[in-house]
Parts: sequence; structure tokens; C-alpha cells
Amino acid sequence: MFVTGLVLAAGASVRLGEAKQLLPYRGRTLLDVTLELARSCGFDQLLVALGGAANLVRDRVDLTGVQVVENPDFSTGCGSSISTAVNVVDPRADGLVLLLGDQPGVRAADVRRVASAATALGVCRYSDGLGHPLRFGREVFPELRGLHGDKAVWKLLHSGRYPVTQVPADGPVPIDVDTRADYERLLAGEAQ
Repeated sequence: MFVTGLVLAAGASVRLGEAKQLLPYRGRTLLDVTLELARSCGFDQLLVALGGAANLVRDRVDLTGVQVVENPDFSTGCGSSISTAVNVVDPRADGLVLLLGDQPGVRAADVRRVASAATALGVCRYSDGLGHPLRFGREVFPELRGLHGDKAVWKLLHSGRYPVTQVPADGPVPIDVDTRADYERLLAGEAQ
């Protein structure tokens, strides 16, 4: 199988008040840590969607081995990043795995398991619910091109239009940094 990974990092970090992609984490930036995870997953193609703070991210984040996709409509939600990025997915790709650039606690083993899901949609089933990463088979790509808003992928996942595989993942859904409190929880968990 040929699998493309897409890291979403285009948000304007409105709730946080600063570029969350550049927050310090483990001696680097939050996005650096997430991209390192993505590189370790063995994707055949790796994309990162940038928008808000794109110039700062390009200056401060190691983008080696990653194809940057700029989303000029980033302020309309992550659906626009996905719809922009799906247009540059390699034509050989059987699937697209979606990772959040502000969720560094995802485990590579979980990413690989979701990437190998054989149905149209795959999602991690954590102890406290569903969470990223998500996998989309090629047959879903046309719908990805029309996504809008922040919760568009979840609406698609729950639409009933495609079979969904829930891939077991250990522990709770990893922290997704949207607010200062989320970031503090992430740092507190690292100190334990």
C-alpha cells in the first residue's frame, strides 16, 4: 500500500493567542516533535498544511522530507487544509492518514495500525473515545476535496456513507493543544 501522511498545522491559534506550532516542547517546537513522529511512521509521502504563522514555521521548524502545502483559507477551519492538501496527494496513494500538528502524544504504532485499516475510514478507539489519527481510503478523496469547517472529518466519519474501522489504541485520547490549559496539561504530563 502507498500511504500519504498529512499533518495539519495551519491554524491561527486564536484560542491560545500565539502560534501553537512553535510552542516549546521537549527542547524543540511542538510541530517539530509531531513531524518527527510522522517521519517515523514510514509514510510514502508526507505533507504538512501551513497557513497561520507559515513564515515563522518555515523559519523555525525542520521541514526536511516534508512537502509543505499552504492553505490560504486556513481561517475557515481545518477542513480547508484537508481539501487543499488532497489535491497534492500522490496519485498512487491508497490512503491518507490525518495527524494533528498540535497532538504530539500520538504513538507511531497507533498511526501504523490505523494506516493499514482496509476500510474507507479508520479511526483510533482510545479508552475514553475516538481520536486522531484518522485514515481515509482513496474512495473518500472526492469528499475530502469539499470539506469545510473544523469538525468536517468527524461529520464524514459519522455520516454512515462509508464503512469505518475502529482501531484499538492504548490509553486516553492524546492531548490536543488548543488552549493554554491544554498546553499546561501536556507539559505537566511530560514532567511525571
